[in-house]
Amino acid sequence: MPSPGSGPQYTPVADKEGRVTRYRVEFPHAGIVELESGHFEATEFAERRRGWGGRLANFKDSLIGTSMNSKRLAEERLSKKVALAIFSSDALSSTAYATQEILLVLVIAGTSAIHLSLPIALAITALLGIVVVSYSQLIKAYPSGGGAYTVALENLGVIAGLIAAASLLIDYTLTAAVSIAACVEAIVSAAPDVDSARVPIAVGLIALIALGNLRGIRESGTLFSIPTYGFVFILAGTIVIGMARVFMSDDPNILRTGEPKEAAEDATHALTLFLVLRAFSAGCAALTGVEAISNGVSSFKPPEWKNAIATMVSMAFLLGFLFLGTTILARHYGIIFEHGDKETVMSQVGEEVFGRNLLYYLLQGFTAGILFLAANTAYNGFPILAAILARDGYMPRVFHARGNRLVFSYGIAALTGFAALLLVIFNATTTQLIPLYALGVFLCFTLAQAGMVALWFKRKTPGWKRSAVINGFGGVVTGIVFVIIMVTKFGEGGWIVVVAIPLFTAGLWWIGRFYKRLQRQLYVSPDAQLDMRPNGESRVPIIVPVEDINLATVMTLGAACERSREVVAVHVIVDPDAPSTVEQRWSRQFPSIPLVVIASPFRNASDPIARYVDDRLKRAPHEVTVMIPLLEVRRPYHRPLVNQSLKRLQRMLENRRHVNLVAYPFSTGSMGRRRGRTALP
Repeated sequence: MPSPGSGPQYTPVADKEGRVTRYRVEFPHAGIVELESGHFEATEFAERRRGWGGRLANFKDSLIGTSMNSKRLAEERLSKKVALAIFSSDALSSTAYATQEILLVLVIAGTSAIHLSLPIALAITALLGIVVVSYSQLIKAYPSGGGAYTVALENLGVIAGLIAAASLLIDYTLTAAVSIAACVEAIVSAAPDVDSARVPIAVGLIALIALGNLRGIRESGTLFSIPTYGFVFILAGTIVIGMARVFMSDDPNILRTGEPKEAAEDATHALTLFLVLRAFSAGCAALTGVEAISNGVSSFKPPEWKNAIATMVSMAFLLGFLFLGTTILARHYGIIFEHGDKETVMSQVGEEVFGRNLLYYLLQGFTAGILFLAANTAYNGFPILAAILARDGYMPRVFHARGNRLVFSYGIAALTGFAALLLVIFNATTTQLIPLYALGVFLCFTLAQAGMVALWFKRKTPGWKRSAVINGFGGVVTGIVFVIIMVTKFGEGGWIVVVAIPLFTAGLWWIGRFYKRLQRQLYVSPDAQLDMRPNGESRVPIIVPVEDINLATVMTLGAACERSREVVAVHVIVDPDAPSTVEQRWSRQFPSIPLVVIASPFRNASDPIARYVDDRLKRAPHEVTVMIPLLEVRRPYHRPLVNQSLKRLQRMLENRRHVNLVAYPFSTGSMGRRRGRTALP
């Protein structure tokens, strides 16, 4: 037995024909370990740590944590208490600015219009109840999650599904930006001197919350529970104490509209129905984030759908109480808010109830905290939805890859970049971002309810008529609200979202068309007989990485058989949730070419193959040729859609001694006609 310092040792095991397809591991610190004949599993030691690349990898691991085994994915489930903090932080935090946005619109008709804030808040709360009841039906029908995109795609068609997906992705981005902007405003209300640094603070906060999510759901969930529940308790206490003081005062009428303590600017608009609808649409920002639970049902502990519905109902009761309570107090104290004001409505309510004491600063602190963490709703929704779209072929496939901590890292990175850009463009100001908000959410609400109605008519399960009426009524109501928001916010900046949704939908459709066309061009029938035999003159073995059995793989294997007497295919399984069909088809279609299967529980395809190549170099002739099938695309903007894992393997092997790297290009535009082989040093 070798000493620990000597590194891993493998004993090659040959099959009946003398070909080495598996190893017997003699040292536990091996990069790949033998499971059975022809089957291996990559370990945490498979990842190579050399040069600057190794240093960067080590830095990444220290920053976000080392890679976790995919088997732990089942452990990363959320209890109802933690899920309430994670998925409801956006909806609950909207109480910090929803009332403020209503008052901001009403005050332009004069302070006499402030009394309408409570009827508008009651209408929004009733709308919240309708949405929650309707979405409970959706969660029960789709316990695997997916939300509006999945419902619309399966029941209304591809275009409706992609419109819902585009709307949600845009709204998740706005959720992150608006929440962080409101968080900064809460900080500025308590400390006005930092107003000049609001944009750098906002960008720093969005980067910090991205880092928390990159470290994984469980660590983030524990961290996020404290500010969420702290905000709920402190704001509920503020409402109860404020109302108690009113009831014990000389004027106990809590529903009375108080006189503003500060004079507002002269009214610039008459109090019209259109203005009231504008205030209503602004206050509908309180409902953003409600759909996040339906998109993340799979993150709950079993029974998933029951826990998700219970969490959504709890969130609705808390949101309704906090929103109405804040509006009642703001109305009673005569609080107003105008453009340019640095002190938020929440800050003014806290000052009226507590004064500028410790409890006031606790309220502001927890308000800033939950607004900071409200962006986490977007970070739980955007990456999951992007991964589902990538799985279905409507986004680049890298968005379906899980990172070190079993989260969808590419989705997190994309959301962070877009949200930071919005914060910079709109100066991290909530009132400038709000007009873009809520439009996509209500479009998704409407599409989801319409899809559910179609589903009930299709299934006709017991009680389907009642369910269809519930979802139909919800769809009509949210559809009307969508039209109101679009009309009233269009001139205030809402036109940006109206334009962005079709453009984003077209982009998703274009990506889907590219992948479908590529699949048709590369298709190889499972019944095709492809009995290739290595008969080349070279004795240098050729290793061919195989992602799937397609035309590019077949042509690369054919070229390898013409070159060498020994050809080995290596297939890495990185996604345990998507069983590979390569092994099932291989022995039937390529009986003369051995297939080595490596399970990669750390979701890395390149490193296990590189380790396999290193091990093969230890045997005669101590030289290896690696032929990599690469798809050539006609347009530069197609490149991010293909070859990502193989390109990484190419970069890893191109400087290895005694490794002859050959990129075998397959032109999709010419149906397999090669433009020539590219030999790399």
